Amino acid sequence: MALIIPHKFRFLSSKLKSQQFALLDVGAGSHSATKTKAVYPLCEYHGIDISKNYENDEADFKAMSGFYEMDLTALDFSSIPDNYFDVIIMSHIIEHLHNGDKVIEGLLKKLKVGGNIYIEYPGQGSTKLPSMKRTLNFYDDPTHVRIYSVPEITGVLEKNNCKVLRGKTRRYWPYILLLPLTLVTETLKYGFVPGGVFWDLAGFAEYVFAVKEK
Repeated sequence: MALIIPHKFRFLSSKLKSQQFALLDVGAGSHSATKTKAVYPLCEYHGIDISKNYENDEADFKAMSGFYEMDLTALDFSSIPDNYFDVIIMSHIIEHLHNGDKVIEGLLKKLKVGGNIYIEYPGQGSTKLPSMKRTLNFYDDPTHVRIYSVPEITGVLEKNNCKVLRGKTRRYWPYILLLPLTLVTETLKYGFVPGGVFWDLAGFAEYVFAVKEK
């Protein structure tokens, strides 16, 4: 899947690949900085995470222009500049937060007018899926604490001067079409098939994509 743009970027303008812009990645572990810069080499990458050591290495920190180590639930975002970022990404973060709606509200102050925000999380439907290693059912991950929905997230965004452009269950066809190959490669890599391989086919996640209007 390395040649396919990640779903969290698919709605962003293709012009950004050749432009400088500021991106705030909320949940910056798992080598996210390096992966993001591979798609947008000119982006000014800033990351937030509760720990800087969550699957990041020296190359990842070299790719970052800024890193904010913080507990999001404390709602203290004063160290992050207001009205600065062109893009905010919150992919599989809010389900780990009991006050994810308040976190979104706080971070929207950091987004420029005309900037985009992408939020992705397990939907209500994920509670009815089979249990699998590496999470296919919402309750497979003991750190999941709250279920959100498109109407709820849309309401939060609209209340804070954003216009929702997309909001639905994630079914990304490039991932679905590559599923046979992914099954083989993930089995060779891990010795089992992770539940995340089936997220798009099963409709595990929902997403909301919006623009800040004022």
